[in-house]
Amino acid sequence: RDLIDEVGRDATRFFLAARRVDSQLTFDIDLARSQTNENPVYYIQYAHARICSVLGKLADLGVERNLNECGGDLSLLTLDEEKDIANQLAQYPELIANAAGLREPHHLTHYLRDLAAQFHSHYNSHKVLIEDTALRDARVSLYLAVRQVIANGLGILAVNAPKAM
Repeated sequence: RDLIDEVGRDATRFFLAARRVDSQLTFDIDLARSQTNENPVYYIQYAHARICSVLGKLADLGVERNLNECGGDLSLLTLDEEKDIANQLAQYPELIANAAGLREPHHLTHYLRDLAAQFHSHYNSHKVLIEDTALRDARVSLYLAVRQVIANGLGILAVNAPKAM
């Protein structure tokens, strides 16, 4: 209870799930409290919030997107980074089945961290709010998929996926 009070429920759950059950647990309280990219739960939650922010900016421009709407020609996603993200997303169902079957949730925490890293790298290198509406819509569809997988994965771990940070 003291640990949860000190670092928060989300960080506690995530950090505990991020370790193999047969490994020694070293809990870095300072890292769990930090709001930096070094903190994996913060980094993943920030990716989710960043995508929500992009959707908010689109809405401000009069472009509304819902979670199940694929509003673009995904064949326009030709960058290696975009293909890597799509491939990572495609691995999610099998990863969940394997992690559950083995009762090893640390596979999910590592997957989410890697997906967030791929997203942040793409986001920092390539604009999504561009005048080419076809490419914009394809990238937004990719971002929606990333957001959904992050939300689902964090939900499995009982960790919040905030819309803003």
